[in-house]
Amino acid sequence: MQKLRHVPTALAILAAMVSAAAFAQAPPSFAPQQLDQLVARIALYPDALLAQVLAAATYANDIPAAAQWADEHHYLAGQALAGAIQGDQLPWDPSVQALLPFPSVLEMMNADINWTRQLGDAFLAQQQDVMDAVQRQRAIARRYGYLRSGGEVIVGGGPYITILPVNPAYIVVPYYDPAIVFFAPRPGFVVGGAIRFGFGVTIGGFFAPWGWVAGGIRFDWGAHAVFVNNVRWGRTWVNRAAYVHPYAGVRRFPAGYVRPAEAHAVHVRSQEERMAARQGRPVPREVHREERR
Repeated sequence: MQKLRHVPTALAILAAMVSAAAFAQAPPSFAPQQLDQLVARIALYPDALLAQVLAAATYANDIPAAAQWADEHHYLAGQALAGAIQGDQLPWDPSVQALLPFPSVLEMMNADINWTRQLGDAFLAQQQDVMDAVQRQRAIARRYGYLRSGGEVIVGGGPYITILPVNPAYIVVPYYDPAIVFFAPRPGFVVGGAIRFGFGVTIGGFFAPWGWVAGGIRFDWGAHAVFVNNVRWGRTWVNRAAYVHPYAGVRRFPAGYVRPAEAHAVHVRSQEERMAARQGRPVPREVHREERR
């Protein structure tokens, strides 16, 4: 019996040793060309959305469950969605919670979780290099005429290329093919239609606790800094086991916390809704015929 009482303690010590060993690993090193490929699918996102994706990617383990929750609660918006996020006492880092209004973005990250994990690791280990890669990709897309200001975004000219929504309260999610927009257009190709901005999300004051306020999530490209919730993002490869970014209005729940029973109807998106968001088209009006709890 004496030995049995020590088993949990021994297992806990072993788990702690394994965890410590994992976090003691040497940081990854990505070459510029590898980073260009990593950021290609998100480099043309508006700055605030791009910054949020990079931050959330450093918590790749949270993405699958968050993507499922966002899919099942996609019909909620504004105060109802913000209230559901808080009321459901979700266990994921607030940087991941901040993407819950964007189910198509979380779906994309979850569909290729290895890419998401690599992106997060690169951002932890080589934040400046990742930002430089984004600027290189944007410069190529602008040089070939694909990236330009329009009715949805304003493209800043430099020395750093910024992409800002025309309406700060409406964040568009662009759809584009990296195999097209970062290469010279073939003769006769209409570059104006290569990036679609038909899908977007209205972000109001209800999401202020997660940083979604004017200027709350942004880049300082010259200083190679990222600001989330108006505070410089300080998570790195070295401190990733302990870093906690400040979100004054978001309650954090410890690992193993038992959440209350689901209080909202669950409506999984239809295939038509998913395809519209993926292809940059307005999402069709949905009609729910069944509900399950």
